[in-house]
Amino acid sequence: MNHQRETVLNNLRNPGIVPVFFHEDSDYCKEILAACYEAGIRTFEFTNRGKEAYPVFAELVAHRDDKFPNMSMGIGSIVEPYTASLFLATGADFIVSPILNPEIARLCNRRKTLWIPGCGTLTEISNAEEYGASIVKLFPGQQYGPGFVKAIKGPSPRSEIMPTGGIDLSETLMKEWFDAGISCFGIGSALFGKKSDRKSPDKIQKELEQAIAFINTL
Repeated sequence: MNHQRETVLNNLRNPGIVPVFFHEDSDYCKEILAACYEAGIRTFEFTNRGKEAYPVFAELVAHRDDKFPNMSMGIGSIVEPYTASLFLATGADFIVSPILNPEIARLCNRRKTLWIPGCGTLTEISNAEEYGASIVKLFPGQQYGPGFVKAIKGPSPRSEIMPTGGIDLSETLMKEWFDAGISCFGIGSALFGKKSDRKSPDKIQKELEQAIAFINTL
């Protein structure tokens, strides 16, 4: 079951938080996926960061299809089209890349799949949109900051931006980003903890619930 581009976009925008996660233990990943879903999250980016990424992602997609069919499942850290094609065949609903690669754009456009390329300048954002990107990833988000998004929105008000990297769930920071005009943001270790000190699924769910409740007041 693959989600159409507009469905994924709507799930990205509402509630506006995209968990970015990798772990080699599929059972633990299922617990994390459930915690995110119960909190109200409807998009989940699993990253291609380890040798077990492919089989774990395939198992997660099957689990999603069975338990959480309206959760959009994407794969991140994709830098070339062969890997993108592999994960698309496994059921990825969207492809996230840290770079702007036109070959990945063409592949995703043929498959009618949402493609989120990494961009760092207004020229890259414009080029990505010409290649068919509905939303772009600002990476690393922390280094650019909300001020960059606000400046970009001046000449390009219709651009949709998803900063990722170095963002946490503090209310002050979330407000700054959304006030600047982002559509959503990706969050990794600030939500899940470091590899050596992972948070429990219950704690992750609670933090997400609190963050979503705050975003809904903005």
